[in-house]
Amino acid sequence: MSEHSVARLEEIDEVTDGRCPWRPVRQHFGISSFGVNTWTGHDAGDRIINEHDEEGEDEELYLVHTGRARFELDGQAVDAPAGTFVSVQPGVRRTAFAEEPGTTVVVVGATPGRAYEASGWEAWAPAHPHYESGDYDEAIRLGRQAVEDHPQYTAPLYNLACCESLAGRTDDAIEHLRLAIGRQERLRSLAAEDSDFDPIRDEAAFKELMSGAA
Repeated sequence: MSEHSVARLEEIDEVTDGRCPWRPVRQHFGISSFGVNTWTGHDAGDRIINEHDEEGEDEELYLVHTGRARFELDGQAVDAPAGTFVSVQPGVRRTAFAEEPGTTVVVVGATPGRAYEASGWEAWAPAHPHYESGDYDEAIRLGRQAVEDHPQYTAPLYNLACCESLAGRTDDAIEHLRLAIGRQERLRSLAAEDSDFDPIRDEAAFKELMSGAA
């Protein structure tokens, strides 16, 4: 087996989850020790990085690969031409926009003090727009395919359970949530507060799972 692999940016297929176009670099190379992907704004003014804060999660390093970006970090604007690194700690509200067409940002991240574990959110991306639009049947169809194709990941399992809950598929939702929690215990507390599980929250099996007895 080769101990190295090489790919140009354009050789990694660009995908979208209905928000910002990106290239699944980590998944392409099968990297398991850190997260890394690229995000692109094709036109000036396009949002490159979705607004989020990573509270309790990843510290992230951004490298503007091509073009020019404008970061907004807790409301503070940061000009970032090509070649600029921007390091952002968990809890800082961040987003970025393309100031020039074809602006691409490389993002590397991992959670401080915790061994990296790939969740496989990339595999869920094709189903995400259907989840957002409320087309749960299609999200479930694509989500089950993602679980079948990438059985090692937890995010497709968890998100599939969310959609099944919202679609009234109670037994399926609880079973997939049980499998997800079995692989990643911290998902139990996340599910306890997740409104996607409100439709099944009063089910005895869900209560049992949240108690840790299941």
